[in-house]
Amino acid sequence: MTENVVPLFKNPTTSTDEPPAEAAAPVLIVVDEPPMVRPVPLWVRTGHTARTIATHERTRTAAGVVVRHGSYILGGTRVVAKRAWDGRTAARYERMIRAAEAAGNYEAAADWEARGAAFRAARHKRRMDLITSPERLAKNAAYGTGGTIGGLLLVGIALAIATKDPADVVTPLMALVDLIHFLVVFVTVMWGPLVAVGPWLALAGVWAVGRHRQAAPNWALPATARSTDGEPITPSIVVKALRDLGIGPLRNAIKEMGDAGASMLGPIRIAGCGVEVDVTLPSGVATNEVQNKRRKLAENLTRHEHEVFITIPEAARTVRLWIADSGALDEPIGPSPLVTDETLTANYKTGRAPWGQDLRGDAAELSVYQRHLLVTGLSNQGKTAALRALALWLALDRTVQFWIADLKGIGDWAPFDGIAKILIEGPSDSHCIQATEMVEDAVEEMNRRIEERRQNPTVVFEPLIVVVDEAQKAFMCPAKGEDGRPYGGAKATSRYFMAVREIHNQGRAVDVLMWQGTQDPTDQNLPKLVREGAHTRASLVVGTESQAEMALGAKAVNAGAAPHLLRQGLDKGTLVVASDGITIPAGQASITVRTHFIDDEPAAEIAERAKMLRNGATTLRVIERDEERDALADVAAVIGDAARLRTDEVLKRLHALDTAVYREWNNGRLKRLLEEHGEEPKKSHGVMVVRRDDVARALANRDAGGSASASQ
Repeated sequence: MTENVVPLFKNPTTSTDEPPAEAAAPVLIVVDEPPMVRPVPLWVRTGHTARTIATHERTRTAAGVVVRHGSYILGGTRVVAKRAWDGRTAARYERMIRAAEAAGNYEAAADWEARGAAFRAARHKRRMDLITSPERLAKNAAYGTGGTIGGLLLVGIALAIATKDPADVVTPLMALVDLIHFLVVFVTVMWGPLVAVGPWLALAGVWAVGRHRQAAPNWALPATARSTDGEPITPSIVVKALRDLGIGPLRNAIKEMGDAGASMLGPIRIAGCGVEVDVTLPSGVATNEVQNKRRKLAENLTRHEHEVFITIPEAARTVRLWIADSGALDEPIGPSPLVTDETLTANYKTGRAPWGQDLRGDAAELSVYQRHLLVTGLSNQGKTAALRALALWLALDRTVQFWIADLKGIGDWAPFDGIAKILIEGPSDSHCIQATEMVEDAVEEMNRRIEERRQNPTVVFEPLIVVVDEAQKAFMCPAKGEDGRPYGGAKATSRYFMAVREIHNQGRAVDVLMWQGTQDPTDQNLPKLVREGAHTRASLVVGTESQAEMALGAKAVNAGAAPHLLRQGLDKGTLVVASDGITIPAGQASITVRTHFIDDEPAAEIAERAKMLRNGATTLRVIERDEERDALADVAAVIGDAARLRTDEVLKRLHALDTAVYREWNNGRLKRLLEEHGEEPKKSHGVMVVRRDDVARALANRDAGGSASASQ
């Protein structure tokens, strides 16, 4: 036998062991049996039972059936009553007038007012006719009765003559009396059942109307009627969604319009994997109020937020809604034509790159002719893939040169080995320095072309595309040059910043273009003057609306561009593009493009086709070199027996002699080399040249200086 010791004042159903305040100390008792536990209170048991019942599947189903069919009856009654009221009154005409006035269509309002006046006049005439109708009804009844009896007697006389029986004169009249007697008996017998069944028939009628209208909460509808893929978009659904946005003036205006609230809507057009509709807002409602309610509007339309896009067309007080089919944007688009069509080529000037598809499912093609490009977005959202897809297409034009700096350095741009004349790959500060010097060389090339254009306005240059992927690294680079100027930064002392600015200012005139890809744009890693210099601006998903403005500009964002509302991780490769190089619907400032994803293997195959077109171009991969060359002697060697050579020809020959050493050389560097030894390039017929005699004299000066130093 086990002894159980419990406090005397312990309540087994509570968690406290404290005795009452008047007790000095707990008294312990020893019992031979387990203590008696107080039963669970009734309210606890019933509450638990109620929760169990409420969560039971059959109970939920039964509750849904009750609510559904009850809602059918109430909804059907409301519809039938409204139809009857509209038929007996001028309410319909009043709604139409208010709707036309709200839409600003005063001609239609006047037309409906005239129709309403005609309806009232006809109704008044009918009511006035009722005053004299009893007298007319009595006369007509008397005339009708007399005529009927007379007609039947004539028929009876004819029948009696035919049968030679005078009794047949009243036979037709008695047949009518028998018919009346039968009808009275029939109605007497059937009146009771009709009175009993009539209300149920009426109830069934309004239930059928409510069922046809699906007048029940969505959760109570049967699975076959309740769509998990979103409801089809109809005018009534759009108007209801707008009414329930929580915008007071809009809600009140729609209530005044009644069913005619659909007059706010333009035609609902099929647009790709969704529909498009223009909504003219009533007076007192601003377009940005609807834009700010995008999520609520989408949910009112039984869509996810990313499946509804709101833009501002040219018409005043109008918003354009594009509503995707439920789940359509989660389906991938097809492969790029670059992958499927091996015969595809590019043309820098007249061609358009097959970048992807817009939301309507139409091909989105981008012209890159004389347009600087900026692609931004959060990390790992498809920025490099979108930028590389354009470059792969343009590589199929053999006239286009590429200088590429991949500051991520994980091989995304490796297919361009053999296409690009310069390819820098790596994330370190030294790679950022090399990228900066590459852009500065592009500035020198741009200046050389501008000078040549001045001498010969008809000269045509091969396009030079300078690509810097992960450009934020170049802007954030802390290293400084020998002159103390920082390579990175957003000030006028920054070498990278100033070089990009110069290309943005004048590069397009001589087909030197800057393409940049950068993450998570801020004023520090993407200065305003640089981002505003890009003609084509595209943004993947970004974190905030302010970043969206940095990426695309305030004008595009204010007009509805919303890359900050894209889904991170789910909308990879989806870009919001602001550019005159892509077809944008009239009245809009941007377009959303779902870009084709070209994986590494097909990218390599496209690059091989480009290399075949280019007959095996040589790419300079920037590496560190320990050996030193005698630059002055190399200049003398490349001039050879020529009396003089143009400076750009000297640079080309130096590049060919040792590209790893001389890839960064430009006119300024060559000029400084000769000036160090007492000579400099001179002009001949307006063109800068290097003379063989000047180089020989510089070599002699250097050797003489070296000998004098050695003798001392």
